[in-house]
Amino acid sequence: IGMSQIVLLRALHWSSSIATALRRTTSVHRLHQYQNHYSYSTLSTSSNEILVRENNTIDTVDVRAPSFPESVKEGSIRLLKKVGDKVSADETIAEIETDKTALNMNAPQAGTIEIFLVADGDNVTTNAHIAKLNTSNDVKPISENKKALSIEKIDAEKVKHTLDESIDKVNIEQTKEKSSTSFISSKPSHILTSVTGSKLDTSAPQNLTTSTKQQVSEARSETRVKMSKMRIRIAERLKQAQNTCAMLTTFNEIDMSNIVEFRKKYADQFFKRHKIKLGFMSAFIKASACALVDNPIVNAIIDENEIVYRHYIDISVAVASSKGLVVPVLRNVEKMNYADIERAINEFGEKAKNNSLAIEDMDGGTFTISNGGVFGSLFGTPIINPPQSAILGMHGIFDRPVTSNGKIEIRPMMYVALTYDHRILDGRDAVLFLRKIKQYVEDSRTIFLDI
Repeated sequence: IGMSQIVLLRALHWSSSIATALRRTTSVHRLHQYQNHYSYSTLSTSSNEILVRENNTIDTVDVRAPSFPESVKEGSIRLLKKVGDKVSADETIAEIETDKTALNMNAPQAGTIEIFLVADGDNVTTNAHIAKLNTSNDVKPISENKKALSIEKIDAEKVKHTLDESIDKVNIEQTKEKSSTSFISSKPSHILTSVTGSKLDTSAPQNLTTSTKQQVSEARSETRVKMSKMRIRIAERLKQAQNTCAMLTTFNEIDMSNIVEFRKKYADQFFKRHKIKLGFMSAFIKASACALVDNPIVNAIIDENEIVYRHYIDISVAVASSKGLVVPVLRNVEKMNYADIERAINEFGEKAKNNSLAIEDMDGGTFTISNGGVFGSLFGTPIINPPQSAILGMHGIFDRPVTSNGKIEIRPMMYVALTYDHRILDGRDAVLFLRKIKQYVEDSRTIFLDI
């Protein structure tokens, strides 16, 4: 056997020892990391052929986490694929859950996942290395590519009998057997005889009846589930609002008769023109934007000892998703018409269903609207979305008896609630603001007349 072959066998034996130790102390994905670092450790025997990695022909692509905005520090990753899986371009390989939303990580191009640099459940930061995607077949038999190493094909059985005396004589079979059984006694009876104590009764209790077994199986139980990162963040922000804001809620009710008739009359024409349905939400968003223009203090926030007036109106719309409550933001609503608003709402709704909302979609916001009416809510007090100063809560539309011109009539009515930060808003400001929303919703013509 030649010197170059001896050196190769030493490397093979050394790398095999490392691999054995790593299997005892590390997880599978960590083992892949070490094997990737020591490129020759991919050497193995298959049909008495040695497989080698061609480092000069590997074509890999780094898969990185997306850039997070300043408001997001990290996210928890959930791996959807395994090392060795083949993926197509834009196929989702992992999901990063932040405190705002869940982000899908897609493969930049087709290939095979060579290694994951993070474990399932790890926290990852912006632009972190997640995985390496191999776009070529990087492992080949040496017989197929003789340029990989300039050595002859080695017969494993022949090498075992002709190993030079200068090499430490290691019986491969004994080493393999020892490594797999070193922690297991071949004679478990020796262990049992060395233990003192009374005889273990392995027989089942004779008085355990069928009914008793059934009672045990039907016993009350509990299940603990780890809170998601988004759920934890929602809880933190709700508690932050309670601990920071001096929250107070004022209520009113809105006669929905006009807006219901308005919707019935123009729904078909609106759909033909804009290819989108006309809902009630756009009326409340537009009414809120106009009311915020009339009452700029509601659009302001407290920053330490200063009041910051925002000369733009970005309305956060609370949307329920499978991951929890999300609040995408409609930007510059004061410049939007009904069609623009409905289109944006539908787009955010689809993204929420598909868990494809971007973090940028939920950054900011100067005022929030929450519509519990879609779930049948009659009444409720919403909690402020910090650092905003107010939130409008919409509820269900129900027929109720009301008086009009001295007569009792049955009309579609909605209760609305405005929760506000009493540190910045006086009660008068809050009541007038909510009354303005009521006016604009009940008679949208006042919006166009600017009265």
